[in-house]
Amino acid sequence: MSVKGKNVFITGSTRGIGKAIAERFAKNGANVVINGRKEIAVDFLAELTQMGIKATSVVGDIADFAQAEAMILEAEERLGSLDVLVNNAGITNDKLLLRMSEEDFEKVLKVNLTGTFNMTQAVLKKMLKRRTGTIINMSSVVGLMGNIGQANYAASKAGVIGFTKAVAREVASRKITVNAIAPGFIQTEMTDSLSEKAKEMMRQQIPLKRLGLPSDVAKVVIFLAEADYLTGQVISVDGGLVMNG
Repeated sequence: MSVKGKNVFITGSTRGIGKAIAERFAKNGANVVINGRKEIAVDFLAELTQMGIKATSVVGDIADFAQAEAMILEAEERLGSLDVLVNNAGITNDKLLLRMSEEDFEKVLKVNLTGTFNMTQAVLKKMLKRRTGTIINMSSVVGLMGNIGQANYAASKAGVIGFTKAVAREVASRKITVNAIAPGFIQTEMTDSLSEKAKEMMRQQIPLKRLGLPSDVAKVVIFLAEADYLTGQVISVDGGLVMNG
């Protein structure tokens, strides 16, 4: 199943992994909805439309249930029915557990896990009626193996995995696939600010001895969007950091 001509909504797609995903879909001929909590740069939308596709932006907070529903409706009004939802938006707020406040914990879960629920429920209403659709959720290797100072993030990303498997079972009879990706250490604006020593420590933990690129994740998103016999799966894009089995 090709993504050409499909309508795709990518949350948190103004930079980093989300931006790379949007660019990859556009290069493959899909129409894209760019999302963020702030106004989207006009030049980015122009770059996408120059690829011969439709590109539009919807601003809103996925952590707010009403806003999530409104964003899906707005996107459908502009492009028509949505074929693919990529739940990419997420935040971190790293602290050791004993220094973590209730707000520190809840805020990360609200965006990463509840936000995924909000957007998924909103888009499924139409997908179920049409008996087709693809949902791809962004988890993390931290949700699989844990990490010091990231109890909130790990809990939210592990929750995304459980959520993905449960929803995949619920909607499979309507030919809707739901999968998750667990990126490892990916080179983004966040890792660019780290010292070279910290980056080298990260590289030494990775069997392939390099940080991943946003494009590495984007390639797998396209693969899942085109695969119609994969559902309920979690694919680690991590250079071998987490090996199950």
